[in-house]
Amino acid sequence: MFFCLFDIFHNINFYLFTFFSYRIRIFASFFTSFLISLFLGFYLINLLNKFNIYQIIRINGPKTHYLKNKTPTMGGIVIIISIFLSVLFWSYSYNHYIKYIFIILFSYGLIGLIDDYFKLINKNSNGISVKYKYFFQSIIAFILSFLIYYRCKNVIFSKFIFSYFKFSEIQLDIFYIILFYFVITGTSNAVNLTDGLDGLVVIPIILVFCGFLLISYFYSDIYISSYFNIPYLCNARELVIFCSSVIGSCLGFLWFNFYPAKIFMGDVGSLALGGSLSVTSILLHQEFLLFIMGGLFVLETLSVILQVFVFRFFGKKIFLMAPIHHHFELKGYFEPNIVIRFWIISLIFVLFGLFIFGIH
Repeated sequence: MFFCLFDIFHNINFYLFTFFSYRIRIFASFFTSFLISLFLGFYLINLLNKFNIYQIIRINGPKTHYLKNKTPTMGGIVIIISIFLSVLFWSYSYNHYIKYIFIILFSYGLIGLIDDYFKLINKNSNGISVKYKYFFQSIIAFILSFLIYYRCKNVIFSKFIFSYFKFSEIQLDIFYIILFYFVITGTSNAVNLTDGLDGLVVIPIILVFCGFLLISYFYSDIYISSYFNIPYLCNARELVIFCSSVIGSCLGFLWFNFYPAKIFMGDVGSLALGGSLSVTSILLHQEFLLFIMGGLFVLETLSVILQVFVFRFFGKKIFLMAPIHHHFELKGYFEPNIVIRFWIISLIFVLFGLFIFGIH
């Protein structure tokens, strides 16, 4: 249904490209998604409060979270709508990269929405089973991986290149699809795990997308790409618009999500953002850089893996609770202090990733 709007906006896009420069479209997409996110945020919070649609708190979670049981959830709907409308209005809607991004944004958002819905009707924090949730994520990831690989089949998508290190290149060919799969499912679930405190995941998402905005801008400019000795990707031009829209939308959502949060993102937002972040890195051929710039997501995921592994085989806990942000909560740290320090860590990872990209 959403993709039918491509035809409606096609002629509008043509005139926008005629009268507005590329840089103006970048800033316009940011402010459009920001304003839509603010407007829809106010409306959705009132609507969810009216129908008593509140976050279901985990029974085995930190006790302080019980105070949040009257906070509306599923705020990720605001993020998805504001990104979609902004990108649809300011980007070239027939760009294949934008279509791939929209596929993952809506499909993973739908999985998250169903999961949030089941939590509400079942009155517990389990939602749909992990098995079914991961199954549907995997199906979508494989389908999209096939689409990207065969539609963009060239030297860029046949080799995994550690372009940051000399003489490091792995020929993958069709096995690249397996890499795509793990990047998509891993990133979406890592972002989902990180979304555990008020405003915690929003700024890291913004920072990483800021990094990819710069990289996609470099890739889409023939002169800059030649200077950095990186492939020129004309389609990456519209990824700049997408990244700008995500940044604006998330900033608008942060207005309501920072401590004390007036609304939570829910799985509908975290899965959609994580999925779109992973596909952005794939389209730019920067999967390894995503691992660096998204280092905070990696740390959060590793804390869960280590906790489960050590407890299962040795019967002991490394952390008081996983993911690791809950460990610091139980240690007595004030929630905003944890969040801001994690933001700083995320900023360091992003700057380090951009530094590596710049010196390769």
